[in-house]
Amino acid sequence: MASVAQSARAPGCGSGGRRFDSDHSPHDIDVLEIEMNNFRYDELVQKALIAVVKEVLENVSLHGLPGNHHFYIRFRTDHPRVKIPTFLKERHPEEVMIVIQYQFWDLKVSDDKFSVSLSFNGIQETIVVPFSALTAFVDPSVKFALQFTPSFGSNPSPEGSEKKSDKDTNESDGKIISFDSFRKK
Repeated sequence: MASVAQSARAPGCGSGGRRFDSDHSPHDIDVLEIEMNNFRYDELVQKALIAVVKEVLENVSLHGLPGNHHFYIRFRTDHPRVKIPTFLKERHPEEVMIVIQYQFWDLKVSDDKFSVSLSFNGIQETIVVPFSALTAFVDPSVKFALQFTPSFGSNPSPEGSEKKSDKDTNESDGKIISFDSFRKK
């Protein structure tokens, strides 16, 4: 079957719009327009925000923390690729916040995760956190905060968990996080 090449213009571009060639027949254009209109903006934004965190952590791994900067990083401990000490997992079975400020060592950043050694009760432990497990990144020194919707395939809530109150549901639905506790009063 012969392929049909055609030119099309993006809607609303006017006569000066850029052309693109297509190997699709005219009846396929409607299907393509529908597919093109289904951008996953939430996923695109999530990737962009993770890129911010990644770049900041890479900079800190190379040069240390400048000035008064420090980070509160929240992540899901039930993410399958998170590696944390057993006592920390037992104490925080779903989510935990770490602080990157004074006592941290060996910060390493890769494409999909970071690892860092932290002091827990005077004992140095290394943790590994995939970026897909992040729920929040805060730099209170400049009043900067990002929130994330963690992704790891299945529902992170344990089965048979108790029904949450309206307040708990609103705070954990991945859309609203209050950072009041991080602010200086």
